[in-house]
Amino acid sequence: MHDTFPLLSSRGFPRLRRAALTTLQVNLGYRCNQSCVHCHVNAGPNRTEEMSLATMETVLRFLRASKVATLDITGGAPELNPNFRYLVEQSQALGVKVIDRCNLTILEEPGQTDLALFLAEHRVEVTASLPCYLEDNVDRQRGKGVFEKSLQGLRRLNALGYGQESSGLTLNLVYNPQGPSLPPPQAPLAQDYRKHLGDHYGVKFNNLYTLTNMPIQRFGSLLVSKGQFDQYMNLLVDAFQPANLDGVMCRSLISVDWQGYVYDCDFNQMLGIPLHVEGRIRPKLADLIEVTLDGNSIAVFDHCFGCTAGQGSSCGGALAA
Repeated sequence: MHDTFPLLSSRGFPRLRRAALTTLQVNLGYRCNQSCVHCHVNAGPNRTEEMSLATMETVLRFLRASKVATLDITGGAPELNPNFRYLVEQSQALGVKVIDRCNLTILEEPGQTDLALFLAEHRVEVTASLPCYLEDNVDRQRGKGVFEKSLQGLRRLNALGYGQESSGLTLNLVYNPQGPSLPPPQAPLAQDYRKHLGDHYGVKFNNLYTLTNMPIQRFGSLLVSKGQFDQYMNLLVDAFQPANLDGVMCRSLISVDWQGYVYDCDFNQMLGIPLHVEGRIRPKLADLIEVTLDGNSIAVFDHCFGCTAGQGSSCGGALAA
């Protein structure tokens, strides 16, 4: 796989500083039951990295001390970590909002058929990747049969109340472009998703989030192989919108990897660019308990143009209407 990090330091992304911390994003491991073309984590069935129970206990200690409102759990497929449910239960007991970044097909895997019920019982917000509402496009990007399995997962969640009005169970879908292009406007695309999935499959959801593909890891390597890396970076730079700087997720979020090391965002985690804390070269979450990060500088490189291009892109979708 091509290393894109040396290609991400010459275009002068503006400096950024942190605001108040509201979200702790935790990667429970890189193992996944899928291997998607756009995956910036390079996750897959053969990855073995996995967060230990001891590191999860540090996560819980940080949540108690920091009063962070939201725990955003990701992977790989985070549900494959044997202590995933323990982390959800303990975080919920602290009054923390829990988000599960779910690939939908995990709900149909052996040993996981009660997972949807667990998520519903613990009022977990599900943010699920479905990069298109058309079967051929999804299977091309994520593997043959993935669309049908995703529909089965969506129907399972819908049957428990997810995506239904007044249920209090939130189901968000995530769109990624098929190739080196920016996502279309989020609101009209959400209407298209809602109509197509509702009319053809009876599926309901609450929100659609559009995410820009990052020029790193598997997707970045693919761009290099096809000779499209510079073209894609030029697209991101030319579409830069300064107004999006205030809303980028790294200003209010920190990302924790499976070993407990801390980064400004999930993308920096994948590039090995650590969070900046004075006196620490590569801080762990245990080092940050009762440490205030407000005003700290954020490590930025050229991939950050992906979050600020056009309508913007974050874990919560577009930054601008």
